[in-house]
Amino acid sequence: MQVSELFWEVPVDDLKQGFTYREEEEAYICLACGERFAKGVVYPLDGVFYEAEKFAKVHLAQAHGSMFAYLLGLDKKVTGLTDLQKRLLQWFYEGLSDNEIVAELEGGSTSTIRNHRFTLRERMKQAKVFLAVMELANERTSRPQRLVTAHRTATMVDERYATTEKEKEEILKLYFKQGPNGPLSEFPRREKRKIVVLRELARQFQENRSYTEKEVNAVLKARFDDFVTLRRYLIQYGFMDREPDGSRYWVKR
Repeated sequence: MQVSELFWEVPVDDLKQGFTYREEEEAYICLACGERFAKGVVYPLDGVFYEAEKFAKVHLAQAHGSMFAYLLGLDKKVTGLTDLQKRLLQWFYEGLSDNEIVAELEGGSTSTIRNHRFTLRERMKQAKVFLAVMELANERTSRPQRLVTAHRTATMVDERYATTEKEKEEILKLYFKQGPNGPLSEFPRREKRKIVVLRELARQFQENRSYTEKEVNAVLKARFDDFVTLRRYLIQYGFMDREPDGSRYWVKR
């Protein structure tokens, strides 16, 4: 289960509620699947009409159960939680007592469960301090020096992703001489540059939509003659995925 870049940009309160509002789009966006609900539009469901914000809540409950369940179901590389910690948090969420959790585990002791509770609470405190420190550090860092966030579906995050905002803008100007919506002058050989270019090309495809190979080729060919190379690298670097038989392509969130 992957998450979008928007997922990492929103405040914690939005993560908890499961959706966020984007002024520039005038829409509420589900952080679990990316579905959008336009402000001012009325959404009908089972004979009931909902305004956009309320319908975003209804959608979250129906499509994803709860934001707690969605977040807990994310991969360990995203949550940093072990399987045991996830099970314990689920039981804490359900309100089980220490004795009831021991019974669910079919072993252990209540003192062990209390230690787990304590450890997780301490980790939460540390996370709050770390978040505050990082936000303060970012506030003092000028935009050109900030690192571009690696896309969450990257197949491997390493030094290739250590690119600043200024470097990204320079790379885009170098390879898209007529602007980001213009043609690609050449496909770069350097890994950092490849990633910046591929990220820009991936923006040409809509999320939550499937494409045929022919449609993918058409979008890429409009930007660069060697569309086969672009398509291959978009898959290889985790920007897009496809069915094994190539019948369907989609942007990975």
